[in-house]
Amino acid sequence: MARDIIDGILKFQFVNPQITFGNLVSWIASGAMIFGGIVPYIPQYLEIKRTDNADGFSTYVCLALLVANTLRILFWFGHPFELPLLLQSIIMIATMMAMLQLCTRVNILHDISTKKKRFVDFDRKHFWQWSHFVDYCFFMGTFSLVCGFITFLFSGNSIYVEALGFMAVFTEAMLGVPQFYRNYQNKSTHGMSVKMVLCWLSGDTFKTGYFIVNKAPVQFWVCGMLQISIDIAILLQVCYYGDKPYKKIQRVAPTTPIAEHIS
Repeated sequence: MARDIIDGILKFQFVNPQITFGNLVSWIASGAMIFGGIVPYIPQYLEIKRTDNADGFSTYVCLALLVANTLRILFWFGHPFELPLLLQSIIMIATMMAMLQLCTRVNILHDISTKKKRFVDFDRKHFWQWSHFVDYCFFMGTFSLVCGFITFLFSGNSIYVEALGFMAVFTEAMLGVPQFYRNYQNKSTHGMSVKMVLCWLSGDTFKTGYFIVNKAPVQFWVCGMLQISIDIAILLQVCYYGDKPYKKIQRVAPTTPIAEHIS
């Protein structure tokens, strides 16, 4: 019996020589890359669903990630890279569409306006503020088809392909800029989750290291380092401004004599 077990182990190792500790670590790292990006949005999704309130979540985050990951997938056709990064983009797109579906469903419950905002209205003032989820699907479908067609035409142009990859990762790298600018305007970081920024920093550091170790295209790790720099800049704002509430400037409308209205 013991002999059979030993023979079975030896046979398993012989048939599967590729299963090593190094490969196991690599698979775990790949799994973290594929699913790690969506983890911060799970509690946000559950919170919105629990409270039926999406005011604390900016759907422009979804826009940036949808555009970035769509471009990254198109970049893969011109410059194939690590399969986990491709799967990460597909899963992130699905996650952002799920977030948009929930946000639009919740927002329409509180929308007292009789006129609904639609993508087909082509009104720039209401861009990405549409009333129905299907409008976001129309936009992303149109964007994907147009960019896909252009990529098909210029797939043999290395300059276009590399620029496409840079735009994909650069768009994602700019996610922290609105938060940095908001802190600068308010001269305060009050209301911002420091834990969230620390998660950004740890995740971006891991991601950039993964890019370098796996020899991903240069655009990936360069923009990864840019993300780390933005995360650190936001944390420096926390040290500089502190957590004191920012002061809102009250604007008083000028008084106008009633006679002027009458006349």
